[in-house]
Amino acid sequence: MSEKTLTRMDLTEAVFREVGLSRNESSALVDAVLQHISDALVRGEQVKISSFGTFSARDKNARIGRNPKTGQEVPISPRRVLSFRPSHLMKDRVAEGNRKQE
Repeated sequence: MSEKTLTRMDLTEAVFREVGLSRNESSALVDAVLQHISDALVRGEQVKISSFGTFSARDKNARIGRNPKTGQEVPISPRRVLSFRPSHLMKDRVAEGNRKQE
């Protein structure tokens, strides 16, 4: 598996090359899209991107956890967590990429 990480700058560069906007406009576009996605998640909305997947925030209840080193019980407070569920098309593309590397 590759150790490369796709960054915001990589996305900006891709928009610059493929769409033809200036680098500043490409950066502003990527920032705006990411801001819209994060704002929707903060409001508790799902973000569904066709052929990619669905992002959602959900609430987790308080529970008792255990420190794996000591075995001591530790309270875990309630919190909101982010989840991503890939689309079937994305799952298929990733699985196909795995077969090409074998």
